[in-house]
Amino acid sequence: MVIAVLLFIVAGLAEIGGGYLIWLWLRESRPLWYGLVGALVLVAYGIIPTLQKFPSFGRIYAAYGGVFIVMAVLWGWLVDKKTPDLYDWLGAGICVIGVSVILWAPRH
Repeated sequence: MVIAVLLFIVAGLAEIGGGYLIWLWLRESRPLWYGLVGALVLVAYGIIPTLQKFPSFGRIYAAYGGVFIVMAVLWGWLVDKKTPDLYDWLGAGICVIGVSVILWAPRH
């Protein structure tokens, strides 16, 4: 379980970090190498979820989507210095509940 959570976190950091580097390159006129490093990080993001032990591609990506939302709120707060409001936290909490249902609901 700990490995699954860590992989979701690493995937989130790769997706958000890679996208952020490309954002800085294209939107904030940073050097080309920001975009190139961002692209490589996004390629790594595409590989990381394949390391999960869950058998269903769709289920992993659905659960990861919820984790990504929480991490994006945290990234905005910690990196962009945009304080989340009540609705950001409420939405993130709902996503955590959804992820829990998707991954750990009893199935036969």
